[in-house]
Amino acid sequence: METVKTLKLRIKDKHAKALLAMARDVNTVWNFCNETQYRSLRRYTNKPQRWLSGFDLQKLTNGFSKCDGVYIGSSTQQAVCEEFATRLRQFKKQRLNWRVSNKTSPKYSLGWIPFKKGALTYKNGQVRFKGIHMSLWDSYGLSKYEFRAGSFNEDSRGRWYLNVVVKCQTEAKPVQYGASAIGIDLGLKTLATDSNGGKFEPKQWYRESEAALGIAQRARKKARVRAIHAKIANQRKDAIHKETTRLVKAHAIIFVGNVNAKALAKTPMAKSVHDAAWTTFRTQLKYKAMRQCVVFEEINEAFSTQTCSCCGKIPASSPKGRASLRIRAWICSECGATHDRDTNAAKNILAAGLRRLAAGIPAL
Repeated sequence: METVKTLKLRIKDKHAKALLAMARDVNTVWNFCNETQYRSLRRYTNKPQRWLSGFDLQKLTNGFSKCDGVYIGSSTQQAVCEEFATRLRQFKKQRLNWRVSNKTSPKYSLGWIPFKKGALTYKNGQVRFKGIHMSLWDSYGLSKYEFRAGSFNEDSRGRWYLNVVVKCQTEAKPVQYGASAIGIDLGLKTLATDSNGGKFEPKQWYRESEAALGIAQRARKKARVRAIHAKIANQRKDAIHKETTRLVKAHAIIFVGNVNAKALAKTPMAKSVHDAAWTTFRTQLKYKAMRQCVVFEEINEAFSTQTCSCCGKIPASSPKGRASLRIRAWICSECGATHDRDTNAAKNILAAGLRRLAAGIPAL
């Protein structure tokens, strides 16, 4: 079975100058679309507002790529117009934010160069884009993939990356009767606890670097601050990738609680919630499970902590509410079973997921 995935590879720094020149042209097209859309709404105040489509904007920008001093091609120009129209419909505003090309400005927009299928080719360890052969660190073996659409992106340290969508074959995993199933409860100190009692307790990445980050911020060393943030992000991504890969390879059915990270990020626990990266963990589990034909579902985890996984009741002795977060182990007053808080929740998530599969109810 064929599926698609996005590969991210770093471009060597010697090509940064050429990519920055293209990014400035992309910003010009974006800002033109932004101004044109805003004026079209302001001009016809007594008539129904008209939202320009990607096709409308492509007609208005037609020929820009052939002007002197312009480094982007027509496919990039069209991709920018389509992306602008998509974001306009998504946010439903009269205009979007301007893209700033001045690197000394605090509102500088990180470089972005989209492209369509067929604009990028690969040969002899290099990618060819708009007549430029770019060297990169090829950790995936790009020669065996068929390229689709993608983009070049700049990070906060000025490094450039290629993000390209490719086709790939799913790794079929035979699912037999009694195949291993697991429930996972997400937390803060312990990022993931499974129904077998296993715990994924990575380092608290941000907390460990917080002191060094504060020193760099007070000294106004912007380059050092960006480097520390990048190190934290890389450590987090690496640890989560290793754990999610292990889970997908070890199990045929995976259920995860649908904890609301967005809501908890507005509480005093926001720093810990962002550092835990629950959404990243679930996203990686989902696409890796799809690639290896593993069943993956997000389960409503309401009352999973309070319910006894042995008797199925909500006893008076179970931890309830945010005030009881310090209670890590408890004894059921109904059946006398002793529970680890997170393991009990993971078992209830597993039971709820298996009931859903047995009833044939699709995920909402």
